[in-house]
Amino acid sequence: MLVVFLYSSLISSILASELTHDFKNPAFSGNGYSSHVLSINQLEVQREQKVFDDLKSAAAAAEREEKNKTVNKFIANVESRIYANLSKQLVDNMFGTECDSSTTTCPTSGTSEIEGATISWVKDTTTEVITLTITADDGTVTTMSVPIGDFKF
Repeated sequence: MLVVFLYSSLISSILASELTHDFKNPAFSGNGYSSHVLSINQLEVQREQKVFDDLKSAAAAAEREEKNKTVNKFIANVESRIYANLSKQLVDNMFGTECDSSTTTCPTSGTSEIEGATISWVKDTTTEVITLTITADDGTVTTMSVPIGDFKF
């Protein structure tokens, strides 16, 4: 009797349900496949954007490093002083502080070109106004009117 009981308990534990296999990856099973594809696409886009951002950051860092070299700082400083001197000469001519001593007359107009931009000025002695016109190389025009009487010292 004990043998029959052990035998029947072994047989009942051996009997089991049918084995089934499902893939967990949605690329194989099809369940949730659209979300899976969207997730993969999002990861690819993020990686491409990171590569682009890294390249852009590296280029900006190289440009900053180039500008911060001592020789480039020196060149920028010299260029700034040259433009300051040119603008001082222009203002001296406009306001008559540097007139021709042989004729004792001051110029009433002038034109100059700097890096493609045209700078011209006209002094109207009747209204005592100087009109300065700057035409950039792209055609943009900036005009300034300065009353002469307010700048006499």
